[in-house]
Formats: sequence, structure tokens, C-alpha cells
Amino acid sequence: MNDLGPVAWPPAPIKTERLVLREPEAWDRAAFIELHASSEVHTYLGGPRTRDELEREMPEVPGRRPGTFVVDLKGAMIGQILLRRATEHLCPTAVGKVDLGYLFLPRAWGFGYAAEACAAALDWLEDVLPGEPVVLATQTANLRSMRLAAKLGFTEAERFRAWDADQWLGLRAPVTPSD
Repeated sequence: MNDLGPVAWPPAPIKTERLVLREPEAWDRAAFIELHASSEVHTYLGGPRTRDELEREMPEVPGRRPGTFVVDLKGAMIGQILLRRATEHLCPTAVGKVDLGYLFLPRAWGFGYAAEACAAALDWLEDVLPGEPVVLATQTANLRSMRLAAKLGFTEAERFRAWDADQWLGLRAPVTPSD
């Protein structure tokens, strides 16, 4: 099921100055395992999973579902962008809105790749679902994610407590054409 509604999936790869956002492929499996086993990546996400568990459970082509983009730098996966409808697991304010999520390998941090990839995904979303509001949730302790949210145009909608931590929910209002 495509929870982005009428959007055709997968889209053509999205190219930015340095990156390509594309559908996951079998050769991305090792990078997916590295991403989900990383204690650094999962500091604010409840902790990593074990490599053994991921090796057993990860499908041959991981993440192949509508709304999942691999972030590719020079032919190698460095991260993942997720666009999906928020459910009650997040918070009542977010339900039904498109939720932007992202994970990047630590070696890709600090180069602006997350901002570049997220901006491209949001531009694509605006093209295919014009006027769609987007939310982004992060722990308030995740200062890097809070800065990225602000850079992408998200403003605080609410704070809440979940998963034993203080959470921040940002809203990116729909883009409206200027007159």
C-alpha cells in the first residue's frame, strides 16, 4: 500500500548537485545493515539493532516501499529518506500529515548531505502533492536534527514526551504560490 496516496512509485531518481535519491537496490543491503546497527545513528532513536539480527531479518532488497529513498553519493548509499503518513504512534497533531524521516551514516555527517537530500525530497513532494503539510519529529536533545529542521523551514508545532524522552514536532506549512 502506498500511504502517499495517488503518487506513482517509484519515481525517477532525484538528482541534486552532489546526490541522487533513488529506490533501494539489493547492493544497498550492507549499508542498510550498517545504518541500522550504528549506535551513533540510533543515539536518539532507541538504540541500534544487532548486526546478527539485521543479517537474519533484512530482506534482500531492504526498504523497497513507497516513500523510501536511498541517498546515494558517487554510487554508494550514505543515508535514507523516509516520507510516510504519520500515525498515532507519533502524536495526535501529526496524524495524517506526511512525516519526513532521515538517517545518515556517521561518515556522511557534517557535509550538508542531509539538508541537500531532505530539501530535494521536500521539493519532489511539493511537485507530486502540492499543498501537503509535512511534519518532522525529533528528540529535543538531538540538536543537529533540530538545526536541520529549522534550516528546512519547519517551525515548532508542539512538544511531547514519548519513548522516555522529550520530543519536538515541527510543521512545514504548505508552499503557497505568490501572486
